[in-house]
Amino acid sequence: MYLVNVDHGKCDGCEECSNICPSEVFKIVDGKSDPYQVSDCAYCLSCVEACPNSAITVTEM
Repeated sequence: MYLVNVDHGKCDGCEECSNICPSEVFKIVDGKSDPYQVSDCAYCLSCVEACPNSAITVTEM
């Protein structure tokens, strides 16, 4: 299992993470990315690489 965190201070709601995530972990809520299905995270890190603002971190629990 992994911990997916979005720094809302850095997130601009561009949706790159939700568009690229093969596990559909993210949704956009109030203009910010929200990792709502963290249990589905495959630790591919595509969201981390796609985020232009370095707002996403994924760590092992």
